[in-house]
Amino acid sequence: MATVNIIAASGGKAGTVDLDPALFESRIRNHLFHAEVRRQLTRRRAGTHATKNRAAVSGGGIKPWKQKGTGRARQGTIRAPQWSGGGVVFGPTPRDYEHKLTKKMRSAALVSALSLRNKEGAVVIADALALAEYKTKAGKALLAALGVADKSVLLVTASAQPQLERSLRNLPGVDVIRAEGLNVYDVLRHEKLVIAKDALAALGARLGQAAEGRAQRAAGSRSTKGEAGE
Repeated sequence: MATVNIIAASGGKAGTVDLDPALFESRIRNHLFHAEVRRQLTRRRAGTHATKNRAAVSGGGIKPWKQKGTGRARQGTIRAPQWSGGGVVFGPTPRDYEHKLTKKMRSAALVSALSLRNKEGAVVIADALALAEYKTKAGKALLAALGVADKSVLLVTASAQPQLERSLRNLPGVDVIRAEGLNVYDVLRHEKLVIAKDALAALGARLGQAAEGRAQRAAGSRSTKGEAGE
C-alpha cells in the first residue's frame, strides 16, 4: 500500500494518506486504454451527416426527352446521379458511431489509468481543492502551492466547486472534474493528477468494490494455476 503526502492549499505537508491498492496499484492494461478512449471519442460524434439519394432530390417527375430519335443518350429522370443536382450514390447517412464496452471493462480501464499515473509519480493528493472567489490569479496561486504550475493537470473534486472551475477554465492544459465523472481519456491526456482528499472516498465508493472483486478473482486464478502446476 502506497503512502503519499497530503499537500495543503497554502503549500507544504498537511499529513499523509494511504492509497487504496485496489485503485492505484492494479495491473496496467494498455489494451483497455485504447478501447475506452475509442468509446468516449465515438460517443462525441453526432453522426448527423447526410446526403440526398435519387429518391430524395426534387424534380424529375417526367422523362427529359423521348427514348429514341433524338441522337442523345437515353435518360429516365434528371434525378439520376449523372445529372447536375441529381442524387448522390452511396452517400453518408445518419448513423450512430457508439462503441460499447461492459461496465467491468470501463471500470478496469479507469483503475488501470489511475495505477499508471501513480506508478509514474504523477498523483498528488490535496488537502482541499476550493477557492473563495472567482479569480484566475487565485487559481494560479493554488496550482503553484500544489507544485503543478505550468503543467498539464487534471484536478478531481468530490463535489461542485464553481469558483475553482471558473477560475481555472482559462488556463491552458488545466481542467477540473468531479470524482463521479472521472474518466480514462481525461486522466491520460494530463501529465499530473491532483485529487482532493475527500474525492478519494468518492472514488473508492465508485470503483473500490469492483476493483477488489477483480483482485480477488486474479488471486484465485493464480492460486488455481499454482495448484495445477503442483
